[in-house]
Amino acid sequence: MTAETRQAEASASRVQPETTGYSTADLEAMMADLESDLVERKESLRGAAPARIREAVCAFANDLPDHGKPGVVFVGASDSGAPADLEIRDELLLQLSDIKTDGNILPPPTLTVAARTLLKRRIAVVTVWPSDSPPVRYRGRIWTRTGPRRTVASAQDERVLNEKRKYRDSHFDARPLPTASLADLSLVRFEEEYLPGALEPEALAANQRTTTERLAAAKMIVAVDDPVPTVSGVVVLGRQPHDLLPGAYAQFLRVEGTEYGDPVADAEACRGPISRVVRRLDEKFSAHNRVAVDFLSAPVEIRRSTYPLDALGQLVRNAVMHRTYEDSTAPVHAYWFDDRVEIASPGGPYGAVTADNFGAEGLVDYRNPNIAEAMRVLGLVQRFGFGIPAARRSLRDGGHPDLEFKVSASQVRCIVRARRTAP
Repeated sequence: MTAETRQAEASASRVQPETTGYSTADLEAMMADLESDLVERKESLRGAAPARIREAVCAFANDLPDHGKPGVVFVGASDSGAPADLEIRDELLLQLSDIKTDGNILPPPTLTVAARTLLKRRIAVVTVWPSDSPPVRYRGRIWTRTGPRRTVASAQDERVLNEKRKYRDSHFDARPLPTASLADLSLVRFEEEYLPGALEPEALAANQRTTTERLAAAKMIVAVDDPVPTVSGVVVLGRQPHDLLPGAYAQFLRVEGTEYGDPVADAEACRGPISRVVRRLDEKFSAHNRVAVDFLSAPVEIRRSTYPLDALGQLVRNAVMHRTYEDSTAPVHAYWFDDRVEIASPGGPYGAVTADNFGAEGLVDYRNPNIAEAMRVLGLVQRFGFGIPAARRSLRDGGHPDLEFKVSASQVRCIVRARRTAP
């Protein structure tokens, strides 16, 4: 097994205990049980199997029968439950680990991937825990399972899943804001920006849900019978989010110098829904970036910007996604000095991410899973867990020092240094 595969398996399992949740005897019995609604079998990853596996993962995460137990996908097992003739390679395990982070299943599922010896053959085992924040969607569709049958959720199924979330979701971004009302949300933004990204065109055309039902399924309000906006609803759709959540904005400064207290050349409080905040920061970075043109070092001119904008964009999105709204009223800070850019996110590391392992490749946990889901739907992020590695690559390619992190219990500060030498 390669180091890459070990890292993929570890990153997929960090948010759960090291065990897959079932013993070898349990797994062998489940693989042979043809009627179970906790089991999916696939002989390989050929053809439509990757999509069908993701549908099953989505259904297990939704746990409509309310088993409260993990569902399992066996890859390398036939429909009869016998081992298939499939070699379990590193590449296959990496493909399965990718299910968690490729952004097609929202919110990201909690799962582990492991190669297990079952009935004397190696089988790839994907174990999926029920979500605390249903409904979970695969490419905009809510999949459920009854017995061996997968189906797209009915309106009644959605209501059941919404009720489960209402009483189980412990994340702050799913909690109601009692001082908010539907009038504080932009329904136009929901219909024109959010829904087209959340649902495929045919699903959107066929969806007969009311706006209130859609808001509840998207976790923007608590429930159909309790239409109070959630924290994520206000952050994503709010007309003036900072009026209800004082820290829900970002502060940009362009400092003429290298020290705090030096003159400020430009300052803006970037306010509004999260998409506007992020894109306004992108515009600020672009406006202050400078491009140097070298006519002498090569036959064709070489253009080098002060900082790679894609790296700054990834870091801003990471800061906005993972900040705390519960314990701080401070905004995200983006300070551009002459020799560095500092991006600070209120709230320390969360869950499996600690001060010691912060920034480690493949490590991800979610303080705000519903906001993370919305950012993926709105096209602000493409994959989960890839922002910091992508930023590091861009900086390295541009001749910049590596990222620096200053992590405390109340803040994560990321420092991007200016280029040391020409690449």
